[in-house]
Amino acid sequence: MKQKNTKFPFTSSYFDRHGKKRWRYRHKGVSAELGTQFGSDEFKKKYDEAVARHNSKLGAGKDRTRPGTFDDLVARFYRLHFPNIQESTRADYRSVIEPLRKHHGHKRVSHMRVRHVLEIKADLADTPQQANKTLKRLSQLMDLAVKLEWRADNPVKGVGHFQSASTGYHTWNEAEIARFYDVHKLGTPAHLAMTLMLYTGAAKVDAVQMGISNIRDGRIVYRRQKTRKNPSGIEVNIPIHPDLASALSTVANKFTFLETRQGRPRTTKGLGSSMRKWCDKAGLHTCSSHGLRKAICRRIAEAGGTSFEIMSVSGHVTLSEAERYCATFGRIALSDSAFAKMEGTKSEQNVTNHPARFAKKSTN
Repeated sequence: MKQKNTKFPFTSSYFDRHGKKRWRYRHKGVSAELGTQFGSDEFKKKYDEAVARHNSKLGAGKDRTRPGTFDDLVARFYRLHFPNIQESTRADYRSVIEPLRKHHGHKRVSHMRVRHVLEIKADLADTPQQANKTLKRLSQLMDLAVKLEWRADNPVKGVGHFQSASTGYHTWNEAEIARFYDVHKLGTPAHLAMTLMLYTGAAKVDAVQMGISNIRDGRIVYRRQKTRKNPSGIEVNIPIHPDLASALSTVANKFTFLETRQGRPRTTKGLGSSMRKWCDKAGLHTCSSHGLRKAICRRIAEAGGTSFEIMSVSGHVTLSEAERYCATFGRIALSDSAFAKMEGTKSEQNVTNHPARFAKKSTN
């Protein structure tokens, strides 16, 4: 009997003539075999390719996408770019690109001008962050169009982004961390999840996969899923903080630390939903799981840590990301260090005791 799946729409399972369970994608004339390992990287890659083939037909006539259109460009972009990134990143790309495709898929890429880019930007003025993300993805698409020799220039270049005061996800402060622990005590799933992410800097997608296999010689060792396929992606290898060791002692030898009450691995979305409920229960409505990743970087920066020290814990692959934390949160430690260096130096003067030459009268 065929088994439908909701996580990957239009997929179903069947048994081949050898009795082996297989998965395939079928939707409006597009059919693709996805293999036997449901949810694997190879499965997701084939699924994305099938969806891209299906989307290539939208707004492009009965039979195929017209060459040179925005639809055609997006389909090529997905085929070239998606095999190198994780599913969570693919979903983020699609959330930005598909609205553009819906409105401009039938148009020829060679006809796009700077004025068209400005119109797209203006239409998203009420959501400046979304507008900036859209310009970034559109620029990537136009760069591909240049490489394909569909056009000679990238019309997005030179179109400035909106100024935004937002710094992204809220970074937990110490009072908020203490409040969470006041409400969720040691031994609860909330306490464990909080401590695991706070003292490893792991994102949700990595935290749910962590288990006994990630403990080696008294250290936490893992690779971030986001950069796993990146040649510059490095292995994160960090000591286990005493608070984390205490929390992990309640789930010793678990295949995954954050498994559900039924003993199943927790999903990324499931952890996100649970963290939302746990934060709301503690009255921390602006806090989120991603903010914990930023919190450990903040702590290192405030302690005077360098950008490279932050990168060794967070797993960032670009120095600019780590430098942002130092610039934002490391100023207090740097100012203390600067004043400490001034103490006792000859250049330091008591400003209340002016040299005699500045006094016109003895009373001064």
